[in-house]
Amino acid sequence: RALPCARPAGRSFHGQCPRSVRGDPAHPVRSLVIGSLRGTLAWKAPPQLLVEVHGVGYELEAPMSTFYGLPPVGSEVRLLTHLVVREDAHVLYGFAGDDERRLFRTLLKVSGVGPKIALGILSGISVETFRQFVAGDDAAALTRIPGVGRKTAERLIVEMRDRLDGLSLGQPYHRLVDLQLTRLLRIGIGLGDDRRRHLACHARVLDDG
Repeated sequence: RALPCARPAGRSFHGQCPRSVRGDPAHPVRSLVIGSLRGTLAWKAPPQLLVEVHGVGYELEAPMSTFYGLPPVGSEVRLLTHLVVREDAHVLYGFAGDDERRLFRTLLKVSGVGPKIALGILSGISVETFRQFVAGDDAAALTRIPGVGRKTAERLIVEMRDRLDGLSLGQPYHRLVDLQLTRLLRIGIGLGDDRRRHLACHARVLDDG
């Protein structure tokens, strides 16, 4: 199956990809996978963003943990990426750090967990907090993350416990946001993107002060 083409920034792409980037048995797919992008942040609206690299715009989806650290539109940005191939689309995901991308990739190995749930987990809590919840068998806290039900939470604890040993703790995407999110999740309050953005803005104001 052919990989997606990057489109020129601001324009839609119609038709097939150029022959040089279409799937070819003689050229392994892994040679075409994008591992990272460095360019100008052209547009952002959670969970999507557009990075322009030498006149070519790459559309990505990213967790809120990555969005919190993005610079203003027009600034240079570097993101690690992961390509997910579906029957109807090829989706490129972007991450601020390797710990986020590694957790995302590990979550995809869990039965019943797809990119949407994995992105939701990274948007709701940090890598460190997720590891704490799994290590503490705290399924109740995991269910407060949008999209994670009881069965999924229990499966995450069972299947991720050993896999987390190979992951670094990482750093909270913001120490204040992570602390507040963890407390709210533990007392049973789930958060949507609007509330998470509010906490992130509040944290940045405190840092600037």
